[in-house]
Amino acid sequence: MDANGSYPPAQTVDDFVANLAAVRARIDAAAARAGRNGSDVRLLPVSKTVPQERLRLAVEAGCSQLGENKVQEAVRKHGEMSDVAVDWVIIGHLQRNKARDVAAFATEFQALDSLRIAEALERRLQSAGRGIDVYVQVNTSAEEQKYGLDPEGVPGVLAELAHFDSLRVRGLMTLALFTDDTARVRECFRVLRGVRDRARETDPDLIGPGELSMGMSGDFEAAVEEGADVVRVGQAIFGARATPDSDYWPGLA
Repeated sequence: MDANGSYPPAQTVDDFVANLAAVRARIDAAAARAGRNGSDVRLLPVSKTVPQERLRLAVEAGCSQLGENKVQEAVRKHGEMSDVAVDWVIIGHLQRNKARDVAAFATEFQALDSLRIAEALERRLQSAGRGIDVYVQVNTSAEEQKYGLDPEGVPGVLAELAHFDSLRVRGLMTLALFTDDTARVRECFRVLRGVRDRARETDPDLIGPGELSMGMSGDFEAAVEEGADVVRVGQAIFGARATPDSDYWPGLA
């Protein structure tokens, strides 16, 4: 991060190696503060808006997964980089008419927010003869403009997902409040952890490993301290984006 508080763009393999190491060191330190092992936290690089030329450098630096918010952008990059060994993770809201695209190439979907989407994905995956890992998205901030299930609705959806053969539930995902108020951000993470813990007490088989995907470049250390198993980090790895977050996440200014 530079003196202005933004991340300079990574332009070389060495830049990516250094950025990945710096983020991993921050994850390790946050985990240690919480009495955890940093190696238990998966770092998911979020590559939205980054052109494939730079993504190839990131893969060369060690990125084996890339997270994308918009399906159309992910489809394009998947096609451009078909010669590269990398797994694609969809982390943004999915419309039913895009289910076929996700079923065709994604290895993971982290924004499952309704049974209608689950049904659409299941049909497409059955046709394709494959399955994917999914995280159920929970609206922990109670913001009307955000996608995700109400915390109270999660148990019922998890019970229904048990009947889907092609969707492997890995856990829960959330977007915290977009604010500098760390206490309010942490509360979002604690809400998600509480939903997961109650699900485990009720029927642990329904939530799979019960992983928590939470935390982005601005708050991933707090997320790790609050129990994140997956953190979704973009700008701290790739550099600041010209495109505002509001183009990708609802409710962000």
